Amino acid sequence: MRARMIELSWSGLRVPAIAMELGCSQKTVRCWLHRFNRLGLQGLDDLGGQGRKRRITEEERSRIISLVKTVPPGRLRWEPVGELWAFDESGPAEWTLDSLAAAAQAEGIEVGRSQVRRILLAEGVRWRRTRSWMRSKDPDFVPKGQGSSASTPSRPTT
Repeated sequence: MRARMIELSWSGLRVPAIAMELGCSQKTVRCWLHRFNRLGLQGLDDLGGQGRKRRITEEERSRIISLVKTVPPGRLRWEPVGELWAFDESGPAEWTLDSLAAAAQAEGIEVGRSQVRRILLAEGVRWRRTRSWMRSKDPDFVPKGQGSSASTPSRPTT
């Protein structure tokens, strides 16, 4: 389109006619014509290196994404002898944005919670924790044990 602007200009069309022909603004046409006059054919190239540079590398982004697929250090696992254990009992049992950011920082990647969120959203990676039926903030809640079927007490009828 930029080369077409120059071609139409050389054929004698004015800026408003070029803009109408190409379906762009007059300001855009003027900008590219001035750049061409100033720099020649190189003026029609895209300017590289514009915008803010990424703070973390692609390799670091990949490491953050791979963290989601690992088992959190505080998650309980069954030992071969039948006991539950966790690699780090004080660590998170489930990945959250805060725990992922902390784990990435422990690996030497300088990243914050919001940046971890943006990286995972851009990659389509699910990081949200699963909801378990055994959790409740209700102080009277009594969870069912593994494999048991707790019956609900019947209410007396009046």
